[in-house]
Amino acid sequence: MARLPAVLGTDDLPLAELCAARLDGELFAIDDGWAPVDEPDLPEFRAAALALRVPRSLIIERTSAAWVHGALDVPPGIAQFCVPSSARIAVLAERRATVREVRIEDHEVVRFGDVRCTSIVRTGFDLLRDPDLDDDLAVEVTTALFDARRALLGELADRLEGAFRMPYRSAALARLGRVELRLRPVDVRQMPGDAPTGQPSLTR
Repeated sequence: MARLPAVLGTDDLPLAELCAARLDGELFAIDDGWAPVDEPDLPEFRAAALALRVPRSLIIERTSAAWVHGALDVPPGIAQFCVPSSARIAVLAERRATVREVRIEDHEVVRFGDVRCTSIVRTGFDLLRDPDLDDDLAVEVTTALFDARRALLGELADRLEGAFRMPYRSAALARLGRVELRLRPVDVRQMPGDAPTGQPSLTR
C-alpha cells in the first residue's frame, strides 16, 4: 500500500473521513490540509501544506516563505507565490493566494520535495523591499528569519547594497539597518547595570 503524504487534502481522502480522523485525535488541521498529530513541524511539512492552496507548481515567497522557514508561527491569511518573469501563467482564481511575476535565479529557490520556495536570503530580500509590508513587521519577521542564520546576513546586505536601480532601495536598507542592530552580538563582559568600561570603581 502506497504511503500517504505528510499533509493530506481532499484529493487523498474524502473530507468526511479527514474530519472524522481529526475528531478522533489522529489528524490536526494545518492551513488547507490535515496531518498526523505526530508529524514533525519541518519546512518540508509547511511547504507541502501551502502547496495545497494552488492547483499548479508555484514558488512560495515573502511572508509565506518566512512561515515555511520558521520565522512566523502561523501562515499568513493570503498565501504568497511567485513565478519567474519568463513564465506565462493564467490568472489564478483563488481569493486566499496571490501570484506575481518576478526576476529570480535558480540559486534563489530551494526545493522541499516537489514544492519550491524562495531561499533564506531571497526571502529576506523580498521582505525588506516590500512596500506593502509594515516597517515594523518587515523588521520583526526578517530578524526572526536570520536569528539562527546570522552568517547569511552579510549576503543579504550585499544583495541589497548592490541593487542600485531597485525600487524602495532606501527603505529596504533602512529596514536592514534595524535588523542588523537587533542581531548585533551582546557584549557579555558589560551587561546593563555594569559600570562603563574604563571608569574607576566606586569602592576600594
